[in-house]
Amino acid sequence: MLQPRIAAPLQRAIRNTPGICLRYNTWTTHCSTPQPFARHFISAPVLRHPELSPKPTEATSIPDSNPKDDDIFVPKPLGRPIGFKDPPQPGENTGVARPKKDYSGMTWSQRNLAKRQDLVDKWSTNYFRDFKNIRKYRSGKTFIGNSHIYKRDKALYFPNFHGNTLKEKNANTTSVLQGKVSVVNVYSSQWGEIQTQTFTGKSTNAKLHEIVAQHAGRAQMVDINIEENFLKAWIISLFKWKLKSARSPEEWEKYFIVRKGVSERIRETIGLLNGRVGYVYLVDQECKIRWAGSGDAEGTEMEDMNRGFNKLVMEAL
Repeated sequence: MLQPRIAAPLQRAIRNTPGICLRYNTWTTHCSTPQPFARHFISAPVLRHPELSPKPTEATSIPDSNPKDDDIFVPKPLGRPIGFKDPPQPGENTGVARPKKDYSGMTWSQRNLAKRQDLVDKWSTNYFRDFKNIRKYRSGKTFIGNSHIYKRDKALYFPNFHGNTLKEKNANTTSVLQGKVSVVNVYSSQWGEIQTQTFTGKSTNAKLHEIVAQHAGRAQMVDINIEENFLKAWIISLFKWKLKSARSPEEWEKYFIVRKGVSERIRETIGLLNGRVGYVYLVDQECKIRWAGSGDAEGTEMEDMNRGFNKLVMEAL
């Protein structure tokens, strides 16, 4: 075997070579002694002995962050119009699943372009996507109503809601909203209904009811009660007589009970992010959203809404 004869002279040569000897001895020392596993990274920014570390002072100590600070959300006025690009049609959003769009007869390139355009149309008007995790602030207030209404050519459309009214079944909001200027209250709980009353209640906003009474043929108030829970909807139907007694027969067709068809896309597009919160919309005769408010009325929101509603009524003359 030649390996021992070659290895022995090679070791002597390495030991006798200056500069290599030190590295060789260090290497042999480390190899002969088993070394414990060492971490190659640390989580502390600076390694320092505890006794030598300076004690934190008022200037250097870092205050504990309040976990509630991360949940604080300050509502702001809407930056741009909300709603859908396409006008609503009666019979939409009934809750019945529609068949998927047929892309047959297209090339792969045409199909990809069509699907891409469908996605752009679906999400391009979603103003509230970043606000989806909002929970509580000012009783759930999501946004503040603008001081002015949206311009007619810039405004977007209010969707169609399908449900039952106090007068008939299988009714559509679009059929009621078209041709009139409407104040639309949308809520899903008694708390949300009370919040809408801070905008449109008779005791809190008599001026609004005067405008509706003076222009009964062009102005109206519409309530949309979204109740997707079967048991709660059944309870509402039992007390329908009470809802009728609180309204005139002319108002029965303007109170909707909606159980299906309110998709996440609708909620995120017009701002119905919190099911317990009430929302108020000014909708013109073309079913366009010209103003919107949420939660309890604050500051000058009620006055701004009245001024915008009166302007829309005058435009409809």
